[in-house]
Amino acid sequence: MWEQILPALRLKLFMTVLLGVIYPLAITGICQVFFPYQANGSLIKTGGKVIGSELIGQNFSRPEYFQPRPSAAGSDGYDPTSSGGSNYGPTNQKLIDRVKASVEKFRKDNPDYQGPIPADLLTASASGLDPHISPASAEAQAPRVAKARGVSVDQVNRLAAQFTEGPELGILGEPRVNVLKLNVELEHQFPRR
Repeated sequence: MWEQILPALRLKLFMTVLLGVIYPLAITGICQVFFPYQANGSLIKTGGKVIGSELIGQNFSRPEYFQPRPSAAGSDGYDPTSSGGSNYGPTNQKLIDRVKASVEKFRKDNPDYQGPIPADLLTASASGLDPHISPASAEAQAPRVAKARGVSVDQVNRLAAQFTEGPELGILGEPRVNVLKLNVELEHQFPRR
């Protein structure tokens, strides 16, 4: 019996050390050497102070900033410890009410925009922490941001276009704009007045 148990215990100990200690340390070391920015959370700093991560969305509610998608993560949204969508089906009254409220809020906050509201400004992402909006969403918010900053809509749209990222590998996903990066650059190029 011990002839079978001892090799199994040795294998378990070996695999535990290999996969629980050596492999994680090796991967961490490789990532720190070759991808330090990503390995440390893709943090965005302003004036030496961390203001967020380009991978995790955060709420911006003031008119001079581009606003992200709605979030269902946590009770107030954008809680990274409660990542997840609402899981409401398309006929769920809570989802319908939330979308209606989002439409009303968008129209109230963006009275100068008369076009159709992009869907990503009305619906939360699956994680509730999506840091991106579509280029159409940035364009829809540009009049409000430009007015609040005292610059032209064209200037704001050009800046948003500069921060538009294409699909991954040229084919995966849709073009998108990172809200935090765009708002940081807005502060840099067009400080609030």
